[in-house]
Amino acid sequence: MLRGIDPILNADVLYALRAMGHGDDLIIADTNFPSDSVARKTVLGEVLRIDHSAAEVIKAVLSVYPIDTFVDDSAARMEVVGECDKILPVMEEVQLQVNAVRGPKLIGIERFAFYDRAKKAYAVIQTAERRFYGCFAFRKGVVPPDSA
Repeated sequence: MLRGIDPILNADVLYALRAMGHGDDLIIADTNFPSDSVARKTVLGEVLRIDHSAAEVIKAVLSVYPIDTFVDDSAARMEVVGECDKILPVMEEVQLQVNAVRGPKLIGIERFAFYDRAKKAYAVIQTAERRFYGCFAFRKGVVPPDSA
């Protein structure tokens, strides 16, 4: 255990988050997402797991991971097929976690476009989230230098 780090962030996840650079994408996916096959196409090349809900995982990740502020698509959700503007409870819960770190409003990405973005990501974290459309993408921002 480490002080100041959420205990659900395992060593493999912490390694990947630390290795990522500005502009790299992180996918946090529900349990139904084809995480293993998609993750094989990512930079990391293997799926990571945190067996908690999407909102819990995102809260933990965002405690150490800056969201990019230079682009408009730094925080995204998979859209509901046929209802692109529909916001499900899992999406609301995640938006609250993003809001807690002063992040942007989640934008919607069509399902197959989300899969394409995921394949180009640095890493995929599969959660234990069983609710549909619990899939999110976050582009890594920067950590500024300490002020003098």
